[in-house]
Amino acid sequence: MQSLEDIKAKIKDALPGLDCVIGWERGWSPLHGTPLFMRSPEDVDRLTWGPFNVGNPATYLTGFKGKKVGVVVKGCDSRSVVQLLQEKLVKREDVVVFGMPCEGVVDLTKVARKVGDIALVNAAVRAGGTLSVTTPEGMVEIPWEEVAADKCLSCQYPNALVSDHFAGEPLPPAMGRDPAAEQLAALEAMAPAELFAHWAKVMERCIRCYACRNACPMCVCRDHCIAQTRDPHWLTQEDSTREKLMFQMIHALHLAGRCTECGECQRSCPVDIPILALRRKLNAVVKDLFDYQAGVDPQAVPPLFTFQVEEAKINERGW
Repeated sequence: MQSLEDIKAKIKDALPGLDCVIGWERGWSPLHGTPLFMRSPEDVDRLTWGPFNVGNPATYLTGFKGKKVGVVVKGCDSRSVVQLLQEKLVKREDVVVFGMPCEGVVDLTKVARKVGDIALVNAAVRAGGTLSVTTPEGMVEIPWEEVAADKCLSCQYPNALVSDHFAGEPLPPAMGRDPAAEQLAALEAMAPAELFAHWAKVMERCIRCYACRNACPMCVCRDHCIAQTRDPHWLTQEDSTREKLMFQMIHALHLAGRCTECGECQRSCPVDIPILALRRKLNAVVKDLFDYQAGVDPQAVPPLFTFQVEEAKINERGW
């Protein structure tokens, strides 16, 4: 792929002035991309690009505070970079962004439903609209739309929204169905009691491992997280549905108007809890009230970072 070689050349040129460049390399199986922290030209040679670069490398940026770092991004990853810049959690002069057009990433949960144990996969290749997966039992060809991540089917930002170096021809927005919108509509159609019962049932599976928090690029409290702080001690570590649901509600509220919907929270969940729906609901509310979408406009001020005595769409005096 010429564009991959082009971006590698740009990274090698920039690397002497950077402490590190974050990207992906092949992971423990053909289906898994894993984070790559490039500090030498030899590291850059391991950089990969394609449907298995699922994780969001912007998650690591705040861990490099005070250093100059590069990051290779898909369009959705770039939204996280934009939001981090808007919230001044990273400095623009400390970050070099390398972008390429993204044709979508794979959802490994969907692949597992098609081929069984993905640990046994020997090879995986996407060619156009087909993902070919080889296991000891043979090769399975799967239509791409059946194994693509939901967010990719209707992706409006396949190209980096902010970049210092971009390689490849920009892609148009995807025009497929929007499973996320369908899921949100189904949840919104539930009566309050039914909706609460739904989430209570789902949260019974939560093991409070905090993978959803740790994978989130916008979840930056780290050691001061309300879920684990002991002074003050806001939440217990009890393994009750009530406490687990409370944590997820607080997590979602902390991300209101900030979540870039990269899906890392849901992807990292070891028990497949559809928690991204909670963030999407709050994003929809913020969009409706403030006409704001997180991580899209580098010049915009997040609505919850400003104050107006009277918001145009909030009727405070008409109760």
